[in-house]
Amino acid sequence: MSCNPAIGGLGKSQIVRELDALGGEMARAADASAIQFRRLNASKGPAVRARRVQCDMGGYQAHMRSAVEACERLALLQGMVVDIDTRLEGGRRAVTGLQLEGGRRLEASQVVLTTGTFLRGLMHIGLRSEPGGRVGDPPDVHLSDALVGLGFELGRLKTGTPARLASESVNLSGLVEQRSDPTALPFSHAWSGPKGVDLPCYLTRTNEKTHDIIRANLDRSPLFSGRIEGVGARYCPSIEDKVVKFPDRLSHQVILEPTDMSQQVIYPNGISTSLPEDVQVELIRSIEGLEEAEMLQPGYGIEYDFVYPTQLRCSLETRAVDGLFLAGQINGTSGYEEAAGQGLVAGVNAARKVAEQAPIVLGRQEAYIGVMIDDLVTRGTREPYRMFSSRAEFRLLLREDNAVERLADAARQIGIVDAIRLEARDAANARVDSLVQHLRTTLAAPDRDGRRPSLEILLRRPGVRLEELMDGMDGWEPDLIERAEVRIKYQGYVDRQIHRAERLGAMLGMAIPEGLVYGSLPGLSRELAEKLERVRPETLGQASRIDGMTPAALDVLSLHLAGHLAGSRRGVPRGT
Repeated sequence: MSCNPAIGGLGKSQIVRELDALGGEMARAADASAIQFRRLNASKGPAVRARRVQCDMGGYQAHMRSAVEACERLALLQGMVVDIDTRLEGGRRAVTGLQLEGGRRLEASQVVLTTGTFLRGLMHIGLRSEPGGRVGDPPDVHLSDALVGLGFELGRLKTGTPARLASESVNLSGLVEQRSDPTALPFSHAWSGPKGVDLPCYLTRTNEKTHDIIRANLDRSPLFSGRIEGVGARYCPSIEDKVVKFPDRLSHQVILEPTDMSQQVIYPNGISTSLPEDVQVELIRSIEGLEEAEMLQPGYGIEYDFVYPTQLRCSLETRAVDGLFLAGQINGTSGYEEAAGQGLVAGVNAARKVAEQAPIVLGRQEAYIGVMIDDLVTRGTREPYRMFSSRAEFRLLLREDNAVERLADAARQIGIVDAIRLEARDAANARVDSLVQHLRTTLAAPDRDGRRPSLEILLRRPGVRLEELMDGMDGWEPDLIERAEVRIKYQGYVDRQIHRAERLGAMLGMAIPEGLVYGSLPGLSRELAEKLERVRPETLGQASRIDGMTPAALDVLSLHLAGHLAGSRRGVPRGT
């Protein structure tokens, strides 16, 4: 796992559900190693509800390793990549293999790089810095040079992690306990295992003394002394960053999370830091419950290289080198869920290219994964990108509860989900359809006026829940109950959003010829033409989201594309 012992959260859980719908493993690994299930925003609308599963980190790793080792026709090799071999084919550069440290070479027509924080990784604790991809692991110091040599533009980002604490040294008696929800909602659509062990987390807070300690030592912080050059995550800042940026806040929440079933190690979520070790001990012990805490491992900041993602296609294949795919933090994202979504798309498309099949590209109206990838390759990023529900224009369509339904066609096209699971999903869909039909045709008891509204009409009323209308719901999975309820309560809103998505999609889905010379189009400014040449959008929709795109410029493009399409239908050579 990543440093955080949890999967999901706001804007991220939809990605995990989508991964499961498409055949990925993350959801099942999280459910298999769960020690706590929680539902976030449960009282809000379905577009912003989210799951979060606290995991046993060792159990998660064991599940993933077993899944990989059991995969047919998959060989596991270990080594440090130092170079990417390529050759020119028809004027374009294409991957031929990888060079490993020590002289070994791996031949490959397609390569997927998922480098995490290891590209020239540099760890910071106070004013002390040392090379590393994470504690105990060396960085890759050669691959960045190889990428630059192939013509890629690289940037520098920063992330961080809090200290790890010995559980036996923490006083939990006066803290707020946080347990699993009474109804455990797993991530996987087909999980039939145990519903977690329910180990509690505990809530505490920083205080003015904590903040005074931090302010007094900012000159020893690599973040504020200029030693860290990379840009950090705006939405997941270090504790020293919070104290400086929000001087009026008297405290910040800290969640004490067990990292595994043994409960020997505590992860203090909320106080990520790269301050010196002695300062970390002092600030930790200023927090309620942590007055005598023993630090097992200090927190640290880490800088690493990334590739500006506008150099990628929507398939996550690079524009400069055929057969080279990038996924995860190398593309500027922050978070395990975001990396997994990219990993599935890049891996699937690399395999499809070997089989000479067209790439799978998920649209913004189909999946959060599609929103994320489109954001990255169209707009780019210069800070760690994190998924939020607010990034999705059609978030009511991209809910947790309907991931299987909306991605059914893509799942069948990809072919990872086995026939047994597909049949189980079809059966679940049929049960939901049957329940919705039952609610529409079943009349309730007469009201005061003698009228008998259907159960569907009653369910649409504010505050009414499906369990209140029907007896015998005990045999129904919570997911299926929610799907039926959401379908009825929000159908009008969903229909309007579907209509809007279809209307926009008809125009914005127009394909842009790959060789289009934007500088030759009258009506486009030189600045915008240069941006379009750099990004090379694949559709009019992508072009519309480029920074600086104006309605007038979009009209110029759409008129050109319409003429190009009409010309191609008349037999005029494409690209003229």
